[in-house]
Amino acid sequence: MAFVSLGVGLGLRGKNGGVCQRTAKASSKATIVMGKKRTPKTKSDSDLIEMEGVVTESLPNAMFRVELENGQTVLTHISGKIRKNFIRILVGDKVHVQISPYDLTKGRITFRSK
Repeated sequence: MAFVSLGVGLGLRGKNGGVCQRTAKASSKATIVMGKKRTPKTKSDSDLIEMEGVVTESLPNAMFRVELENGQTVLTHISGKIRKNFIRILVGDKVHVQISPYDLTKGRITFRSK
């Protein structure tokens, strides 16, 4: 993708002070791009389902099988903070699990109870 600046000295600036640029694509369609990048929307924490469960099986690559309070079994992985702080999770530990509403069979372990 080639960026061609349109009139940096001509006073063509966006509302936020970013320089307007035109992108040249193979399809010969030109789009105007502002200097600041947009961040893609991500899933918020409010969309996640929080539950408690017990680790029933330890699998390779820091994956675990957790049985939730309601009897459902979920395949989970460790969150980054638990991995960073070297918190050891063993079979039989009580854990807090975040589950996405889009795939109720997979989740993330966010906390290990004492």
